[in-house]
Amino acid sequence: MSYVVGWVQGVTVLDNIMYVVCAWPSTILLYNTDTYSPLDVVINVTGMNNPSDMVVCRYDRQLYVADEDYCIWRVSADDHSDQEKWLPTESTTDTLRVTRLSVTSRRLLVTSWYPPSLHEYSTTDRQLLRVVQLPGYVNGLYHAVETTRGTFVISHQGKSQNKWQDAVSELIRFGGVA
Repeated sequence: MSYVVGWVQGVTVLDNIMYVVCAWPSTILLYNTDTYSPLDVVINVTGMNNPSDMVVCRYDRQLYVADEDYCIWRVSADDHSDQEKWLPTESTTDTLRVTRLSVTSRRLLVTSWYPPSLHEYSTTDRQLLRVVQLPGYVNGLYHAVETTRGTFVISHQGKSQNKWQDAVSELIRFGGVA
C-alpha cells in the first residue's frame, strides 16, 4: 500500500509513527506504521524551505531536519510546536550545504555534498565534536553513517583511480580508508 504525499526527502520512524518530510510542500507528515494510514497531523516548521533529509534521535525524542538553506531544524516528536532552528550551517568563514543526516546515540552526523565534508555534533549541546577527515579524492559526499566500531561508512563520488566513479568506503576514526 502506498500514498502520494508530495516530494519525499526523508523518512524516519519512532515508536509506531513514521515521519515523512516533503520538499513540496515543506511539511512533515505522520503515518501509523501498523496500518500505514496517514494520521491527521501535519507539522509545519515555520521557516523551513528546502528540506533534504530527516532523522530521529530515540534518546531525546527529537526530529532533526536538514534544510539545504543552510540550517538544521529540531522538532520535538512529542510536542510538534516545540521547534527551533537548531544549528545554522552558514557562517562568515564556512558554509555546509547539508544533504544527509545520520544519528548515533547522542551524536548527529552531518553530510555535505560540496564541499565534501562530514561533521559530527552533540545533540545535547550542539557542540562540534569532530570534522571527519576524508580522502583527497572524494569529490562529493552522498551519505555517511557511524558504525558501532567507531568507523564511518561513506557513500561518495571519486576514487583514487577515477574521480567520477561512485563508491562506498569505510573510514577509520582518525583518517584513512579501512
